[in-house]
Amino acid sequence: MVAPTLVLPPGLTSQAALGEDWASWLDRLPRRLQDLLEAWELTLDGDEVWHGFCSAVLPVTTPTGGRAVLKVSFDGDDEGLHEGLALQHWSGRHTVRLLRADPTRRALLLERLTRTDLTSLPDLEACAVVAGLYPSLHTPALPQLRTVTSYVGGWLDDLAAAGTDVPLPRRLVQQSLALGRDLVADAASTGVVVHGDLHYENVLADSDGTWVVIDPKPMSGDAHYEPAPMLWNRWDEVLAAPDVRTAVRRRFHTLVDDGALEEDRARDWVIVRSVINASWAVQDALRARRPLDAEDRSWVTMCLAIAKAVQD
Repeated sequence: MVAPTLVLPPGLTSQAALGEDWASWLDRLPRRLQDLLEAWELTLDGDEVWHGFCSAVLPVTTPTGGRAVLKVSFDGDDEGLHEGLALQHWSGRHTVRLLRADPTRRALLLERLTRTDLTSLPDLEACAVVAGLYPSLHTPALPQLRTVTSYVGGWLDDLAAAGTDVPLPRRLVQQSLALGRDLVADAASTGVVVHGDLHYENVLADSDGTWVVIDPKPMSGDAHYEPAPMLWNRWDEVLAAPDVRTAVRRRFHTLVDDGALEEDRARDWVIVRSVINASWAVQDALRARRPLDAEDRSWVTMCLAIAKAVQD
């Protein structure tokens, strides 16, 4: 049995509503955490359970007294399957250090960082930090990694098949399909390790104040695929700006210029990723046979605003 103080937070247990596979994983998760604590001789450091969208994270101490975290991820998350492999490959070069891994149980023992992330900095300053991290991450891809193009190709097929069932501007949908298919067919769209979900909350400060990347969804991809999440996170700050288009473009150009990226290629990926993300919100509602709610509509509006803002 899990120690009484170890209670999964509501923000994680609510994921059971996403389907039977999630509910099953959540049922198994307490036992899995306890088994790992015992097998790796870890001691809970407090009773708090941190979590992301698809993982539980426990602050622990190791047998030698080191401060670490035990992370166990949803076993249906195929995009995060090789997180440990990528962290091992990066070897702590501006990334969290991997101490131990059990791929069969989707478990990682990681160095413990501070809870300070890039939301503590102004958005453009944070964009400059992330752009400066790109060279450390975008190293030659490992052969085990699935390609960005294999994911995007499937997402584009879904977008095309949905047709008019997805009430998005047809011009943007057709533009995204055309750009996306060109990118999928381009050999330059694979070959380097990409994080896949690099945004403000996935960069933490270590004890020395150095910015360190966490939580990769590693793929063999294109460095220009990377900037989009930095545009759609902290969106409330964009809406509070005098001009939404200008605020988006300032972030975009900071990432491109400081990250030494090709502007046109980065723009194409932002358009493709933004329209695909908008379509997911609509398709999720259609599958659930419910109308778009306010949160869905806000997400779609944001994605379309980004796709338009990065274009001249």
